[in-house]
Amino acid sequence: MGIFDFLRKDKKSIPPAGSAPSVDKKISGPAKIVADKRAQTYDRLEAIQALAEMKTPDAAAALLKRFTFTVDPSITDQEEKDLAFHGIVAIGKEAVPAVGEFCVKAEALTWPLKILRELLDDDDEYKDELLAILERFDTEYARNVEPKIQIIQALEEVVHEEVRTSVERFLEDVNETVRFHAVQTTFAQGNPESLGPMLEMLATEESVRVKNKVAEGLLMRGWVIPPERREAAQQALFETAGYSIADSGKVVKRGGGGGSSFSL
Repeated sequence: MGIFDFLRKDKKSIPPAGSAPSVDKKISGPAKIVADKRAQTYDRLEAIQALAEMKTPDAAAALLKRFTFTVDPSITDQEEKDLAFHGIVAIGKEAVPAVGEFCVKAEALTWPLKILRELLDDDDEYKDELLAILERFDTEYARNVEPKIQIIQALEEVVHEEVRTSVERFLEDVNETVRFHAVQTTFAQGNPESLGPMLEMLATEESVRVKNKVAEGLLMRGWVIPPERREAAQQALFETAGYSIADSGKVVKRGGGGGSSFSL
């Protein structure tokens, strides 16, 4: 290779003067400002707007960082989050993977779940995405269980067999609040096949609050407990707020009075 060939080859690797910066550099600047709680409000708004105009999945990932903190006054916080929300929604379904990834790591999911509901107007798509996110959580100890709880709560409004089977494993979660909401969402599915897992949970559950939630659900659903499981279930219900098993096998309120606070 001659010296001129080398120079020609090397020249090709040098971007021409005045060329546009790479996409990464165009995003990294505004992304850093959007994620900075201490940045000036005007600068953050300008950065949010810049990312929103890009309409790319990477821009969506950057905009999601605005939902990791709050600022004062609350009206400013709401304005910025509304702008980020609409910016992500405008990107369309290409933003869904970024939102799903954010949900797994976020401290709270109020805004990301609103975004998913807006992006996925088809109920099956919405259900599938929530289940895919939930699948990434386990039932072991976690420092922050709020994302898991919010996903389970969101699935309460989606009645489907896949929801039932996915949520039932969280009846054994180490966190009491997760188990509480797993009971709520499982009963919301209205499938009598959940009776078995509920009775198994009832027999080993230590939380009176969760036992009461199971008892309320069984009362509201009117599911009949098989004769061979009634004695164990009755022992488990001993600590609850006045629930027992009638001769019919259904859970009733002792004394025949009182309603139920279980919402379905």
